[in-house]
Amino acid sequence: GWREAVAAAVGALQAGGLVAVPTDTVYGVACLAQDSGAVRSIYSLKGRNGEKPLAICLGDVDRLYRYCHVNVPDELLQDLLPGPVTLVLQRSEELNKDLNPFTSLVGVRIPNHPFIRELARACTGPLALTSANISSRASTLTVSEFQDLWPQLSLIIDGGPIGDVQSPECRLGSTVVDLSVSGKFTIIRPGCALTSTVEILRQKYGLIPESP
Repeated sequence: GWREAVAAAVGALQAGGLVAVPTDTVYGVACLAQDSGAVRSIYSLKGRNGEKPLAICLGDVDRLYRYCHVNVPDELLQDLLPGPVTLVLQRSEELNKDLNPFTSLVGVRIPNHPFIRELARACTGPLALTSANISSRASTLTVSEFQDLWPQLSLIIDGGPIGDVQSPECRLGSTVVDLSVSGKFTIIRPGCALTSTVEILRQKYGLIPESP
């Protein structure tokens, strides 16, 4: 059952492994963000350029304050998270220096999906999270779609199909928004929740959009 799957995933992560997990948008691959070796493994799995940052994933909004410097109201965080949004904020000293060493910012995800939130809560530090696909290929909505990555994964959690496999919109991934500058926001990736996110930021909190 569920508890065994969480325990197995925690064990694999603590051993430095990579675990494929369902999220509220697409399938992801997670490792422990504070484990530099595992972070390197994710980059080689993806065939990804080391200059592309990895997001961190947490189980709850209150844990975000440990790894980020937050300059927006807590209420704003609660309005957007958990959900299909990645918030980019200033990183704190707590975060592994080997995770995205080229930037002072970090993207934070709290997916609205019970399994990955439970898994994140069961780990001492944040997860590093990226989509389960080779860089520049389409996002994946079923575990069979990333079969080419299976040999390099320690564990695969099959949560069934995510969304409508026929719909290109379902593969957009999270909306990525930079909130690191007070009073402003920058959309880095439109993603699947653009309209609702912008509405909350502009209308409810009066933030001003900047172009990236």
